[in-house]
Amino acid sequence: MSLSASCSSVSQKRTLSSLLAGRVVKRPRQEDGQRLQEAAVQLLNQQQSLCSLLEEAGSPNPRNLFCKENAEQRGAASEGLPSAMAGSLLVCELRRQAGQLGVPVAALSVRMVLERLMEIIRTEEEEEEEDKRRVLLTSSQRTRLCVLLQSSRELLSLGALCPELLWQEYWKAQKQPKLEVVYHLHSHNILTLKYILESDEAVRSWLVSELKALCGWMAPEDQQEARQVQREVLSTVVGVLVGAGFEGSQEPAAPNRRVSLLCCSVLDHMLAWLLDTMDKTQTTQCGRAGAELWIQLFDASLCGATASPAALRRFFTHSLTNALTYKPRLTVSDAIAMQSEWSFAKASRSLTSLFRKLAVIFSVEELLCHLQQVLETHEVNWQHVLSFLSALLVYNPDAQPSLRELLSRLLSSAFDGYDLENMITAFLLARQGALEGPGFFPSYSDWFKMSFGGASGYHAASKKSLVFLLKFLSDLVPFDPPQYLKVHILHPPYVAMKHRSLLMEYISLAKTRLADLKVSVEDMGLYEDVSGAAGAPVQDVDKAVSLFESAGRISAAVMEASIFRRPYFLTRFLPALLTPRVLPVKADARMSFIEALKKADKIPAAQYSSYVESCQRQRQQERNALCVENHDDPLEVLKVQLQEFRELVVEGNDGEVSAQLSRISHTLSAIFPDRPEEPIGQTVIKLHTDTPLSPELHVNVVNMILRNFCQCMLDASRANPPNKQIPWASRFVSVLLGNTQLLSSLTHRLWDLFHNQGSSLSAAHVLGLAAFVVHLHASNSQSPLVQTVPALLPTLVPVAEALGSALVCSTHTNMLFCVRFCLAAVCYGICRGDSLPQHQQQDYVPNSLYKKLLYLIPRLLPEARRTPLTGEGPEGEYHEEDHPGLWRSTADANTTWRKSAWHLWRHAAFRQLVQIPQYQLFFSEWLATELRVQRNEDALPDPDRQEYQQWACLELYLSCPVEQGGCGGDIRSLCAHILNAIMDQQSGLLDQSGVSETGTCLPDILSRLQELVYEMEVSGHSSRSRVDVCDFLFELASQRCSSTVTSDSPSISGELSLQHALQTWNRVLLALPAVSFVTVKNEGGRMTLDCHNLIEHVNQHQRKACSPAGLLPYHVTAHFLRGVLSAGVRCGHSSEEVNKAWSQISLRCPLLLVSTVHWWERASPMLLSLWRHLCDGDPLPKQLQLLTDCQHWVCSSGKGMSSPVPAAPALLLAAGLHRAWGGGGGRRGENRGFRNTLEMLGAERERQCRQVLVFLLFLCINDLIWTFLYPQEKSHQRARALCTDVLTVLVDSPDWLLIFKPNEQGLYQSVTMVTRDECTRLMPLAFYSLLLQQSAELLDRAVRCPGFLHTAVLCYINLLQLFLDGDTPKPSSEPHANQVTEPRAEPSQILSRAQQFLLRTISQTSPTALSSSQLRQLESQCAELDPEVAAALSLHLGPDSLSQEMDFL
Repeated sequence: MSLSASCSSVSQKRTLSSLLAGRVVKRPRQEDGQRLQEAAVQLLNQQQSLCSLLEEAGSPNPRNLFCKENAEQRGAASEGLPSAMAGSLLVCELRRQAGQLGVPVAALSVRMVLERLMEIIRTEEEEEEEDKRRVLLTSSQRTRLCVLLQSSRELLSLGALCPELLWQEYWKAQKQPKLEVVYHLHSHNILTLKYILESDEAVRSWLVSELKALCGWMAPEDQQEARQVQREVLSTVVGVLVGAGFEGSQEPAAPNRRVSLLCCSVLDHMLAWLLDTMDKTQTTQCGRAGAELWIQLFDASLCGATASPAALRRFFTHSLTNALTYKPRLTVSDAIAMQSEWSFAKASRSLTSLFRKLAVIFSVEELLCHLQQVLETHEVNWQHVLSFLSALLVYNPDAQPSLRELLSRLLSSAFDGYDLENMITAFLLARQGALEGPGFFPSYSDWFKMSFGGASGYHAASKKSLVFLLKFLSDLVPFDPPQYLKVHILHPPYVAMKHRSLLMEYISLAKTRLADLKVSVEDMGLYEDVSGAAGAPVQDVDKAVSLFESAGRISAAVMEASIFRRPYFLTRFLPALLTPRVLPVKADARMSFIEALKKADKIPAAQYSSYVESCQRQRQQERNALCVENHDDPLEVLKVQLQEFRELVVEGNDGEVSAQLSRISHTLSAIFPDRPEEPIGQTVIKLHTDTPLSPELHVNVVNMILRNFCQCMLDASRANPPNKQIPWASRFVSVLLGNTQLLSSLTHRLWDLFHNQGSSLSAAHVLGLAAFVVHLHASNSQSPLVQTVPALLPTLVPVAEALGSALVCSTHTNMLFCVRFCLAAVCYGICRGDSLPQHQQQDYVPNSLYKKLLYLIPRLLPEARRTPLTGEGPEGEYHEEDHPGLWRSTADANTTWRKSAWHLWRHAAFRQLVQIPQYQLFFSEWLATELRVQRNEDALPDPDRQEYQQWACLELYLSCPVEQGGCGGDIRSLCAHILNAIMDQQSGLLDQSGVSETGTCLPDILSRLQELVYEMEVSGHSSRSRVDVCDFLFELASQRCSSTVTSDSPSISGELSLQHALQTWNRVLLALPAVSFVTVKNEGGRMTLDCHNLIEHVNQHQRKACSPAGLLPYHVTAHFLRGVLSAGVRCGHSSEEVNKAWSQISLRCPLLLVSTVHWWERASPMLLSLWRHLCDGDPLPKQLQLLTDCQHWVCSSGKGMSSPVPAAPALLLAAGLHRAWGGGGGRRGENRGFRNTLEMLGAERERQCRQVLVFLLFLCINDLIWTFLYPQEKSHQRARALCTDVLTVLVDSPDWLLIFKPNEQGLYQSVTMVTRDECTRLMPLAFYSLLLQQSAELLDRAVRCPGFLHTAVLCYINLLQLFLDGDTPKPSSEPHANQVTEPRAEPSQILSRAQQFLLRTISQTSPTALSSSQLRQLESQCAELDPEVAAALSLHLGPDSLSQEMDFL
């Protein structure tokens, strides 16, 4: 091919490489080598320049230095032209030309390289003009430069290039060399950055300016390569600076000391620039980006490059020290005043990021020790110091114990040497920690109280220490913010009584300062505790409302405060009480309390009107009143923060998660502002389960928080199981727990979701909320307590337990939601706690939710009943290490709850928990839950429910050990549990969750009890078994009835509880066999009846709950009579044993006797039929037949027919008469016959007839007393008329007075066992109520009756005592319909008239009417209660009155 042809076919000149490559391919013979080399040199002389040759000697097709294919391309290039050959050719030509010019080869090569370098840099000057801010090379420049530097490296290896001369010439030629060029010289091992720093003093300032420019330069979005180069250049330079500056010894005489100082100087200058940039309020976007970029260079990855780990630690320590001591222009007083603005949420993000980067390679203990050292040896920038502490606490949640230890050391050192510096340091650090909230450090009030509130405080060792503390606090007063002064006043340091004056001086000074700041100093509450530490106004309001709700009146403390502490009452108490809120439709206790204060003129009219108007505007003003500090919409700010938090959780960035939570906490504190005067101690949240009290804004915020938590939980669970995740969830919950108002809204919302909307929650919601409750449970130690309103729970409980009570199992729908939720919670808790020590794993499994699974899984999954729970799982199936599989089975949306439940039921970790006492479902708990189930909405049909209950009772709990909540094989214990559960459910002690009695599983549980009692009755063939059943049942009833009476003094609540308990017991009693309540004993081979237990039960318990008093219900009476007859049949002489039993009842159980007479007409046909059936047609026993005879006698007497009085007990006859005329059975036309009967009995001289009349009078008076207690049930006039009729016949006999003297009744002692105790207490009222309505003639006869005065005075004394004790019946607001013509006298009127009557009677009575002992007794009793009566007794009936005649009136 000719030269001309070649030129015509090729558009450009061929390169050296291509030319040489063509010759290499031809593989010339060895002998032609020398000739070929000479020809090549000749060709170079003619065709190529040295600069072009230098460039071509490198890579023929160079690419970007940072491209991954670079190494491969270089390898390919080396195949085209061996580098050694290219370098040799270049050196030969350099030497030839250097010889011609008479210069050194090195000088010529430097000039050649420099020319080419300058040519490359100037290649794109036009682009540089367009973008003067560009500090990096373009991509094409970078490519050429790399090729040039490769060739230069070849020259250097052959000794033909002097790097030092090259830098000198380049430094002279360039006014401002580019840092990237220097970086490439360094990275190609031509010149080290260390040498460049030493070469010239001006290099330092140049390097600093280049670093600033490079940090501040922002590459366009589409230039990813430029960004990568920018970061690589900076990281390389910083790595060299750190290695050279901190690698060797820091001694002044150490080699390389000068370089070390230079590098440190550059780094310090850059740190100062960074901190200055942060301090500037108007920082440009470039400045902020540059600062962020430089912060990112503080990275531990530098360890693997040019800096060792030791050098890196020294560099970070040095930088941290400089940051903490940078420009210490703020004084301690400035720090005290401005500290609240330096919390983590308010601090610059760049500053907190810097501190986080500097702290990452150190432990918390090392950082705090270094901080202490810096504080002791340097003047510090307090803003940086305190911001660093906040960042340390937020990014390291475990730092709290170490900080407490540091504070303890500082305080100990301060009091040991009376060192003010350590003292102020401790206070500033403690306050800074408190600013971050209780999730990171205790509140300042808590810390101050723990440090100085007790006798073991740091200051309590001596008076000098106390003076030191008080002097220090006094010095802080001019600078202290009000909230700290309040803490010192409300929770003062412990001071011995002899030094109390020193403390009062400080408190006076602090109060004066608060007054100067126009901050109220009246912070001492109404209800002080024993220690003297006062509560806050809010606490006072809560207690005052609580006392008002329980007592029904304004407490004395409030009334006294409104008079004697009026400034506090008007400026603190009332504003706290009248806080605007959305008022409920139905007045609550707070509203009623406010109205009571208003009626008492304790609230100024203007203040009350303002409160009402504010409440009306509250809903509209909520959104405007609550906003964050930057005036943005709080929901929008929180929404953005929560979204960023979600992204951080997905990334798994632990430190940034804590930082973001701190910012979220700050925003929430603006939306839910806490009161600064809240008292120390565990807060109590009132959970209103009926009506949600949260305003609309709060509900929206709570929904946003819960939704975000659920989303975060789903996102985090997709990547890792709970035990492999960062602890974001626990920190999230801790932040929420630190805000009481937020937690209250959150608790109300969760209760509403769980209790009312559970079925509408999706699987994602259930999973997230279940995990949320688990973390609430794990945080019980820092959780406030919850009080449900109304009181569904007997005591205050943590938040998680209160929310667990919202999960009910009453219907099929509720059960399904409950089992889904509890499955998610328990599975999450087991997996989350897997990575923790054994004793902490239980913190993540709420026992209340675990117990619900123990109840629900066997109920809904019959196969689980065949797999008893033990500590070991089924062999070969599931093991503890299978936690991820357990979590996947729960979190998988395609898995049914049945599969998840079956999986969990067989899981080893789940089965092991049942061995722990607090995770065992006791039989009583199972019964309480089962009794709440609504039968018509149950998940199980009736047959399946019966099968399940029988399995639980007989297979699960009967054999279960007592210590594990079972019955230990004792069937009586099983019955006792069932009976107690029924009583509890009916009395509302356990079931207050809104489930009504109608439709519950009570009939089913009663059926189980019937089965068990029947089995107890028939399983044993000996009489002892039957005795045990009777004793057992009455003992249980006695225990239940006795437990309702909490004290000896009667109360309305106690009586109501007893009545309710007996009503429930009677329901159970009627469901059990009647024969079980009568004992059949074997005495000498003969079977006899023993009614002792029955009699005691009626006398001790049934008597106290009768309504009306003195009469058992028909069904109970008939049931007991059936029991006597049925038990009598088991004896050999049935009629004889029944007669004996009835005689025993007539003597010892008057209530059952009276009730039997009352109901005999209705019960006799049934009892006669039963007896004939049991005894093959035998007539009724004689004693029961006597009841029929008495009934006939009463009927004939009422018709005017004369008939002999039956030989029956007097009480039986009296009860018959009372039933016929006084108990509602008599008719108006038969009153004449009744009076004839009374006159006939009064005319009889037999003692029995007089007893009949006395008993009849008692029964009638009992009716009269009942009209005082319940005027709507009986006619007062009717009862009084009957009493008058009987008294007219009986008034001349002293026996009737005995029924009003309980201690002297004699034959009539048993009559008190007929009526209720409250009626017996009201006998004095009945005495005067009856007498004061009688005619003068009848009264005169009564007064002349022997013993009347003694009885009258005793009744008056007892009546006075009734009034003093408040036991008299309340006056009726509306008269009964039958009392319109003659209203009934009220108790107060009766008392007044009784005194007048008694004084008149005393004056008209002979002194011999009372014995001297009786007179002395009555005088002593009247002396305190009514001195006037006592004086009358002494004057008219004393010894001196025998010789004097004086009319007292």
